Amino acid sequence: MMKVRKFAAIDIGSNAVRLLISNVLEVDGASPVFSKSSLVRVPIRLGTDVFLNGKVSDENAERLAESMKAFKLLMGVHKVEAYKACATSAMREAKNGEELTKLIKKKSGVQINIIDGSDEAAIIANTDLQALIEGDKAYLYVDVGGGSTEFTVYSNGETIASKSFKIGTVRILNEMVKHETWVEVEQWIRENTKDFSKISLIGSGGNINKIFKISGKKEGTPLTYKYLSSYYQFLMSFSYEERISILGLNQDRADVIIPAARIYISAMKWSKAIKIYVPKIGLSDGIVKSLYYSTIEGNKVVDTE
Repeated sequence: MMKVRKFAAIDIGSNAVRLLISNVLEVDGASPVFSKSSLVRVPIRLGTDVFLNGKVSDENAERLAESMKAFKLLMGVHKVEAYKACATSAMREAKNGEELTKLIKKKSGVQINIIDGSDEAAIIANTDLQALIEGDKAYLYVDVGGGSTEFTVYSNGETIASKSFKIGTVRILNEMVKHETWVEVEQWIRENTKDFSKISLIGSGGNINKIFKISGKKEGTPLTYKYLSSYYQFLMSFSYEERISILGLNQDRADVIIPAARIYISAMKWSKAIKIYVPKIGLSDGIVKSLYYSTIEGNKVVDTE
């Protein structure tokens, strides 16, 4: 007997807000199959507000509330049985973050959970990441966001070290990352990868997904350090306007893709990795999986009204 269930994840990031609606296919005696039903992305750059002024502006608070109303309606017409909304770096640091979650709950009915960097890394670990990690190999997982980047070292299928740094694309664009922070990240990566003679990166985030898509590589095939470096130089040879008009990048992608590439390239250099794998995984996927498995275990996770 086959059954299709629907779950949703809302990811409120520093660069954009996303709604992922997933189908979960249940067949007797088989593992569940997760597939994307719908993905909606709204480019509300909360990070620019928060990292420069310490709070979400009234205009963006209104845009966020309206987005949540729209997401609630979409989840309703898709007949989603459970959802969870998580906010990361920007909302974490906003002076009016908690106040805003209460306002949005009142206006849209959507309950937003503000999570920290370690929670974010744990949720992402609920994705297919474990299936990608070959037991006898070492990996540095790098998840680049607008406000922060999560780094995790895996070896023999085990987590060796994990840390979140306030180094993200929106912060870099606004020149808010000090030289000392780059040095701290470099030292952490070098220290935690020095025992591995051969290590590969696993990259996640919208920017590396876009670079991988443009590369035309077959899914599962890694990008090389040489390719990523040369593509970075290629992007740098265009102005912001040209990246939109000539390369066809979205307005809110054409600027952040540069600092994102810089973070991945730096991580590869400091860990001495020559390959980066780009699976389609992220916070939204992790939220959906944790939601689904919690319903199987009989735990109530969210309001689904």
